[in-house]
Amino acid sequence: MVSRSYSNLLDLASGDSLSFGRERKRLPRVATVAGVLSEYDDDNSNSVGSDAPSSVAQERMIIVGNQLPLRVHKKENGEWDFSWDEDSLLLQLKDGLGEDFEVIYIGCLKEEIDPRDQDDVAQTLLENFKCVPAFIPPELFSKFYHGFCKQHLWPLFHYMLPLSPDLGGRFDRSLWQAYLSVNKIFADKVMEVISPDDDYVWVHDYHLMVLPTFLRKRFNRVKLGFFLHSPFPSSEIYRTLPVREELLRALLNADLIGFHTFDYARHFLSCCSRMLGVSYQSKRGYIGLEYYGRTVSIKILPVGIHIHQLELVLNLPETELKVAELQSRFMGQTVLLGVDDMDIFKGISLKLLAMEQLLLQHPDKRGSVVLVQIANPARGRGKDVQEVQSETYATVTRINETFGSPGYKPVVLIDSPLQFYERIAYYVIAECCLVTAVRDGMNLIPYEYIICRQGNTKLDKTLGLDQTNPKKSMLVVSEFIGCSPSLSGAIRVNPWNVDAVAEAMESALIYSESEKQMRHEKHYKYVLTHDVAYWAKSFLQDLERTCRDHVRRRCWGIGFGLGFRVIALDPNFRKLGVEHIVSAYKRTKNRAILLDYDGALMMSSSISATPHTEAVGILDSLCRDPKNIVFLVSGKDRNTLVEWFSSCEKLGIAAEHGYFLRTNDDEEWDTCVSIPDFDWKHIAEPVMQLYAETTDGSSIEAKESALVWNYQHADPDFGSCQAKELLDHLESVLANEPVSVKSGPHIVEVKPQGVNKGLIAERLLSTMKQKSMLPDFVLCIGDDRSDEDMFEVIMSAKDSLSPVAEVFACTVGQKPSKAKYYLEDTTEILRMLLGLATASEQEAARNAIQSSFHRLAIGDK
Repeated sequence: MVSRSYSNLLDLASGDSLSFGRERKRLPRVATVAGVLSEYDDDNSNSVGSDAPSSVAQERMIIVGNQLPLRVHKKENGEWDFSWDEDSLLLQLKDGLGEDFEVIYIGCLKEEIDPRDQDDVAQTLLENFKCVPAFIPPELFSKFYHGFCKQHLWPLFHYMLPLSPDLGGRFDRSLWQAYLSVNKIFADKVMEVISPDDDYVWVHDYHLMVLPTFLRKRFNRVKLGFFLHSPFPSSEIYRTLPVREELLRALLNADLIGFHTFDYARHFLSCCSRMLGVSYQSKRGYIGLEYYGRTVSIKILPVGIHIHQLELVLNLPETELKVAELQSRFMGQTVLLGVDDMDIFKGISLKLLAMEQLLLQHPDKRGSVVLVQIANPARGRGKDVQEVQSETYATVTRINETFGSPGYKPVVLIDSPLQFYERIAYYVIAECCLVTAVRDGMNLIPYEYIICRQGNTKLDKTLGLDQTNPKKSMLVVSEFIGCSPSLSGAIRVNPWNVDAVAEAMESALIYSESEKQMRHEKHYKYVLTHDVAYWAKSFLQDLERTCRDHVRRRCWGIGFGLGFRVIALDPNFRKLGVEHIVSAYKRTKNRAILLDYDGALMMSSSISATPHTEAVGILDSLCRDPKNIVFLVSGKDRNTLVEWFSSCEKLGIAAEHGYFLRTNDDEEWDTCVSIPDFDWKHIAEPVMQLYAETTDGSSIEAKESALVWNYQHADPDFGSCQAKELLDHLESVLANEPVSVKSGPHIVEVKPQGVNKGLIAERLLSTMKQKSMLPDFVLCIGDDRSDEDMFEVIMSAKDSLSPVAEVFACTVGQKPSKAKYYLEDTTEILRMLLGLATASEQEAARNAIQSSFHRLAIGDK
């Protein structure tokens, strides 16, 4: 069986795209063969830089979800009937985007469509609903949804590990391949409709977590947001997933990633730090990760409900009649309400046990308190769902048999589908709503309950309430659900503690009327102001802010398969060509060369820090050229550097980030700043020692001029936390000392004030100027933050350079930097330096030959 797509993908390869805001065209049929997509599939030939002008005038949002916000019904004559699903969050969020936005939806239909009808259905949905359906073959969809999504991702994100085949099952690589294939089909659908320079794309939930990679690979500057509607587990749970890094890197190809709570975001950030080495920063209230020159923003905002829709249902005559019926049915009884899906994470059985405990401990509640449990059909399927159903039925039966009496059932279980207005009616009459899920992404049941308890005039009359009195409600919610932090007036419980839940239920019943009214008012104000429109509008505003600089950045796509990522850099930042720099080298006479050793000349793949023989030979060759002054800059101590580079007699060395320096082997060591004493070490070292002892994997490196606490081999989170504490501690005890305390990658360093690598560049340029040797060639290579000081000096030192000087500030790797050039790694740096050394040797050979001829000519005379 094949799935259908509805545009000529050959046009897309040339960067063309369709505009749905204009003329409607019938799209040609193009079959997308459903099969296994290799995660290493990579075709960068179709990568689009999004530089073509757009023809779309109206702003547009492409919303991508697993299911389209449509209801599907097949008529008796075989024709399909479609209508909007008013309960769909994807449809409701449109209210927050404003009238200026055109919205296109991409997703699957809830019914299987015959392949012969797919073209007509797609055209109908496009013209009437602006929906683009993704038709997934049933077998592939089953592996994707019921397989990878529901057997692997969903249980893991809800903290259930596959410890045995019965608990989620072992990881199945074929299900992962199906997940990739479906995400690729969704990506093709987006490509059919997107105008990459103008459109925003908003992807929803864990079903489509690798979609950002496919889209970023095709359109490097796509404006892309992702929102996760489920929990994100702690790193200890998430790290068990065999494809953990692939999913993280895929999400980081989005511009904005949204979570319901700070806990979910914190777990995601921790995973990025521990597994990818990507750390986050908070700037002016915004959390962002720097990922290859791109800032990936993190949004923390729980979703809201569509209040207007609820109010419409509250006003229905059917709702009023149902409320009257329920009031009569439960006359003289207090109703506690639970509304949950029948799955293992909703905690239905724990809630029932708490009800049993309540009736056992408080006999006076028997006959007067009823728990109505509405059990919606489970979204998944499997043995675990059957076990939950069996346990639920057995517990309900036991409670009713033990505590029931003629005309009284303590627990009313409703496991048949209810109309929305019927559920609303139960909200209206319930004195307290119980949500005891053991893990849930958000759960909007409490929000709906609050709005329904506010009611309206007609329902007040039906219930016989005084409209002048404030409304009241009570909530008992699990601390493990996403809405819990937002509901500060709710009674929060640990659902696993059955006794505590029973006590909370009893407290909710005996609170005073004024207390219930106050809690209701607090919740009502929050839910009213944080509805789904507010959530969507806030997300869009952050997405616009994050994507504001897309146009002015140059983008490169690197990596294969799911390791693909985009590097976004300044337009003037480019790779240093060997031919270009060698050409400039050959035509200049006064050259200044500054080379950082750590990271730039030291092989990153080597465990040993000792320099490679080839690197030492190249440096020696450069130093022998009389036109060159070469300085090696390093954070290492001077004795180590002298031992390593003793063969380079004319090499200038700056040790300990420039505190010690000498111009060549014949000179004595000098210091760049004057330090009267190092008494501060007696203060700093005991403090560092304390942190080294309490942080496993950390160590202290004592230099002549500095002390360094290194936590590279410690736990990343604990090490980072300890580093912040140590930084504050040292700044406090050394406040009156002439030192600076700074943090860097996995280090906290204390060194004399004013010491930095920029001083070496200043010293070198000023010395050459004093000797009337204005440099006409400057090369500076470094790889980390400490080298940026050198770049800044040479880029701004116009007075110390020849008017025709050629300056090459070069960093290692493609990343944001003050340098204008980059080389990928140490191998490329050595290749470039070898080119310069070869040019020097060739010039020396030519000079030797010319000198010989000159001497011979003089001898002949």
